[in-house]
Amino acid sequence: MEEIMENMQPVPEEEVHYSPLRYAWGAVLAFFGVSSRTHRASKKRAKLVGDVFTYIVLLFGAFIMVYPFWWMLAGSFAYTGRGAGSETVLHSLIWWPSVSTLDIPESEAEVSFFENYIILFTEGLKGDYFASNYDYFRAVLNNLFYSIVPVVVGVITSASAAFSFAKIEWIGRNKVFFFLLAAIMVPGPSIMTTQYAMYSAMGMMNSGTAWMPLVIPGLFGSIMTAFFIRQFLFGLPTSIIEAAKIDGAGYFRIFCGFILPLAMPAIMAQGLLSFMGCWNNYMASYIFISSNSEWINLPHAMQMMANRERFTSNVAPTIAASVVCVLPVLILFACFQKLIIGSLMLTGSKE
Repeated sequence: MEEIMENMQPVPEEEVHYSPLRYAWGAVLAFFGVSSRTHRASKKRAKLVGDVFTYIVLLFGAFIMVYPFWWMLAGSFAYTGRGAGSETVLHSLIWWPSVSTLDIPESEAEVSFFENYIILFTEGLKGDYFASNYDYFRAVLNNLFYSIVPVVVGVITSASAAFSFAKIEWIGRNKVFFFLLAAIMVPGPSIMTTQYAMYSAMGMMNSGTAWMPLVIPGLFGSIMTAFFIRQFLFGLPTSIIEAAKIDGAGYFRIFCGFILPLAMPAIMAQGLLSFMGCWNNYMASYIFISSNSEWINLPHAMQMMANRERFTSNVAPTIAASVVCVLPVLILFACFQKLIIGSLMLTGSKE
């Protein structure tokens, strides 16, 4: 009805004196939802045009973000071995490599579609510094070890600290918390030299114990994780803890029986974020673990593989290594993105 009333309004007398060019330009603006002196645009059309423009911008931004991952996935199936030439194949790659593992010459019919991944896991790290029986699968297992054990134990440790800071009254609680919170402002790489000297003096960087610098520090939790879980716990009613105390439950039983189940969304979200950080922790492995150690993690192994002479001309297996390194994190984030975002929103509660 509002649109009908707008169309029934009389045209001002002075509009008849506008030039045809200006009148046509006003009609074009009205079509796109912009009112002018010559034409009055519909509000519905203006909203529709605005929505279409917004979605076009969002789709373009999504394409810019997704395309590098697609290029990497497509490049992992490029055929760059046995004289095919990495530069020619990859530089011409837009949507799919010009010569892929599907386009195998008849003389090399034994090459499979997953040729680059087979080379990665069978020959990626053999020779040079490593023994003949060392393969890329060992680096994947190392990464799982470095990402699961410290995260599971560390998140529980952080949750117990968050419970203490949020729900237990003790002298100096806030002062201790703010002192620990100040450690967040210290960049991690700035203290790695000190950590290197300390771990070396403690014998944690020997050949058999090279895994310790990437596992043991994470077992004590993270102040950032404790901060987010603490903010989440402030939203839980204190009456639950008081009722459990009346029934004779101690703090340990309250934490295991009530706090952990209720705070599981925040704990899971922070655990996933910590897992992503540990999975991609290249710098710690590069500094604390020697390059010829069998305890190197996945990003470190990928860097060593890229520097090998045989893969400077055959780059596709290295791109496949990048896919193996990135894909688990992308799958986890895609499956649990609502949980992560929801937890971050819930941690904004005030004390």
